[in-house]
Amino acid sequence: MAQMCCSALPPGLNPLRTRAEATSPSARRSSGLRVTAAAVEPGATVLVAGATGGVGQLLTAKLLDRGYKVKALSRNADKLQQLFGAADGLSPALADLRDASSLPAALEGVDAVVCCTGTTAFPSKRWDGGNNPEQTDYVSVRNLVHACPPSLKRFVLTTSAGVERSGKFPFAILNLFGVLKYKRMGEQELEASGLPYLILRPNRLTDGPYTSYDVNTLLRNTSGSRQDVTLSLHDDLMGEASRIAVAEAIVQSLALDFVEGRRYSIGSKEGDGPGRDPAKWSALFSSVKEPAAV
Repeated sequence: MAQMCCSALPPGLNPLRTRAEATSPSARRSSGLRVTAAAVEPGATVLVAGATGGVGQLLTAKLLDRGYKVKALSRNADKLQQLFGAADGLSPALADLRDASSLPAALEGVDAVVCCTGTTAFPSKRWDGGNNPEQTDYVSVRNLVHACPPSLKRFVLTTSAGVERSGKFPFAILNLFGVLKYKRMGEQELEASGLPYLILRPNRLTDGPYTSYDVNTLLRNTSGSRQDVTLSLHDDLMGEASRIAVAEAIVQSLALDFVEGRRYSIGSKEGDGPGRDPAKWSALFSSVKEPAAV
């Protein structure tokens, strides 16, 4: 049967190669094909890009605590070991997001990708070695998106409030060196990829980054009295967002298929908030609606 199917194809045409090409990022973009979203449940493997950063370290700890397996992507194995040690369910994925050729091996066997990389908006030592906004927020995101397998169930990207208001105060100041422009360009690469995605746009980040090298200690950090969460489907929030809340929102969103293809702005406010309750997070995400057409 298989031989008959193959013999019906034009000479030299490999059906397996054709299928792979059809689901490549470039083919998905040109054809308009979008992979169907699926919930990513505990037990799945999640690649975290930016695992040693402020949001990434909290996210990694939370994912491990909920029963996910985590591949922590980093250029620095020593930093991963120093921060997380030999945590159960954690494996290093050594790669450089700026080098596309280093990514396929890191993405093997992953069910979902979370990219929470970032750099400073203004020139600093963190820009050394080419870690400027263009390389970090656009080139690296583009490379990661293009390297993702067609079987990926979810790609979550954290960017920033203001990506669609970069010409307005106060975001115009923040964008003097292009950080918001490049973050938006990274979003657009993901939106056009055909991958099931969710974009989170936090307000100014608070709570951390932490220097604890113990995963259990990271899990005990709180946001004080500002534990409630505001979500919007528009780039219209101001204020701050707790890194703890952002990390929790990412974890909770993985199990929700209806958030696929959305861009949520996220902020923190006074109140108890949804905590770790999946039902409350599901209700919060689903309660955010587009305004009725006039």
